[in-house]
Amino acid sequence: MELKDKTIGILMGGLSPEREVSLTTGNAVLEAVKRKGLKGIGIDVDHNVAGALSQNNIDLAFIALHGVYGEDGAIQGVLEYARIPYTGSGVLGSALAYDKVKSKEIFKLHGIPTADYQIFHRNQHTRLHRVLDLPVVVKPSNQGSSLGISIVREEKEWEKAMDLAFGYSEEVVVEQFIEGKLLAVGMNGEQPMPVVHIHPKSGFYDYEAKYTRGKTDYICPADLSAEETQRCCDTALNVFRALRGRGMPRVDMILDAEGTPHVLEMNTVPGMTPTSLLPMAAKQSKIDFDDLVIKILKTARLDYEK
Repeated sequence: MELKDKTIGILMGGLSPEREVSLTTGNAVLEAVKRKGLKGIGIDVDHNVAGALSQNNIDLAFIALHGVYGEDGAIQGVLEYARIPYTGSGVLGSALAYDKVKSKEIFKLHGIPTADYQIFHRNQHTRLHRVLDLPVVVKPSNQGSSLGISIVREEKEWEKAMDLAFGYSEEVVVEQFIEGKLLAVGMNGEQPMPVVHIHPKSGFYDYEAKYTRGKTDYICPADLSAEETQRCCDTALNVFRALRGRGMPRVDMILDAEGTPHVLEMNTVPGMTPTSLLPMAAKQSKIDFDDLVIKILKTARLDYEK
C-alpha cells in the first residue's frame, strides 16, 4: 500500500479504562508517522467518532484504541461503514479475540492448550461453587492491561478478587493458575517474531508492572530451547488462524515446566508504549519503531472490500 498521498487518522484515547495507555500508544504512533514524512492526524475518540471521521476526511485508520469500543469490533464496524481501511483484525476477529470466554472456547475446539477455567456471571449466586483448586487467576472476561485481575492463593482472598473483577465486567473468568514463564509472541502476519520473556519483579504482571519502567525485566529473545521456541511459535500461529488474526497482533502464553505453552489471549491492538512488547520483538528483528508503525499501516484493510 502506498502511504505518501494518504491522510492517516490515528484513533486513540477512547472511552475505556485503558484510555491513558491508548493516548500514549496513539501519540507515539502519530510522532512516528510524522517522522516518516507522512500526513497523520490524531483523533481522540468519543461517542461522536463518526462525525470526527467525516470531519477529518482520513484515508485510513491506525487503531490505537485499547479496551472496550477499540478492540472488540465496535470501532471496526464503524470504519467498515465509513469505508476507511484500518489496522488490526476485522470485526469478527476483534470480537472473538477480545472476549476471553469465546477465545478459550475456540482454543479448546482447536486443541490449543489453555488453562482449565470456570465462568461466573454477576447475577448468578454461584460464587461459592468454584470447582477449581487454589491457586486460581480471577479476571474480567473483556478487559485488557491486566485491569481487574487477581491471583487467589488463599480462600480469604476469593470474594475480594471476585468483587474487583465484577467491577469491570458482567462476566468473570476463573482460570487454574499455571506456574511457568510468561511469554509474548508478536505476529508479523503469519510469521512469528522473536519470543519475549516477561519477568515482573513483583512476581505478578499487573497494571503497575506492565506500564512502570523498571518494574519488569524483559528478555528477548527468550531463553528457551529450540524445541520450546518452535512450540511457542507454532501455538501462536494456530491462535492467529483460529481467531482470524490480521496484521501484527500479539499472542500471550505461559510455558509450564513440561514445556507446554498455555495460551492466555491474543491482543489484536498491542501497545506501542516505551515498555510495550511488540516493538521489543520488532527491534530484535531489526525493525525500528518507526518502520514497525509503517509495516502495521501497510496491513490496513476492510473486511468487505467492495
